[in-house]
Amino acid sequence: MPNPTAAMLVIGDEILSGRTRDSNAHHLAKELSAHGIDLREVRFVPDEDAAIVGALDALRAAFDHVFTSGGIGPTHDDITADAVARAFGVHIGVRDDARALMADFYARTGREFNEARQRMARIPDTATLIDNPVSVAPGFTIANVHVMAGVPDVFQAMLAGVLPTLTGGKPLLSQTLRVDRGEGEIAEGFAALAAEYPDLSMGSYPFVQNGAVGTNLVIRGTEPGRISEAMTRLAALFPA
Repeated sequence: MPNPTAAMLVIGDEILSGRTRDSNAHHLAKELSAHGIDLREVRFVPDEDAAIVGALDALRAAFDHVFTSGGIGPTHDDITADAVARAFGVHIGVRDDARALMADFYARTGREFNEARQRMARIPDTATLIDNPVSVAPGFTIANVHVMAGVPDVFQAMLAGVLPTLTGGKPLLSQTLRVDRGEGEIAEGFAALAAEYPDLSMGSYPFVQNGAVGTNLVIRGTEPGRISEAMTRLAALFPA
């Protein structure tokens, strides 16, 4: 049975402008691979309602899970929660459960639970909260969409809470062979071997190190025996 599939929607003008470097997609890919969920697509969209809704509708129809990152903070340009509510056609407002969590947190830390911070308690109807052990303001899950913060520490903490609730498949495993040859020298033999193992994913990744050209050949799959068998064949094709 194939593994469940996933996509990621990264939201934010700061990512697309180059001001902020995204690290959440990298972290999500690693964690999903270990959990047996195949990340198939990552999209980046600006802080625009139509762009978020359109991308979300396409991704949630195509994949088992969609993870979003960014746009659920306290400022005017944090519009992700509203866009998600619009995509699902549900009401959004300050919810008592989210408000209680945050009011208690700000009371304990001696800070004002002002109107801007209360925006982070706005949750679409029917959604369930995602715990935020870092800064309390919750994310949420609605149907197959998991809406999480863009701040890396918070995103990672939220993901750690969500993943155990999701059914995964077999973890994606990989082995790598480094060969000190360019891709043009190994392409034909590598392609022939890949054709013999259609159940495995094989990729070549060139590099230049100290002026020397080389290629890392990677074999990925969910069956360790098949990966090892193919890697043995590959090493014989391109001995050190």
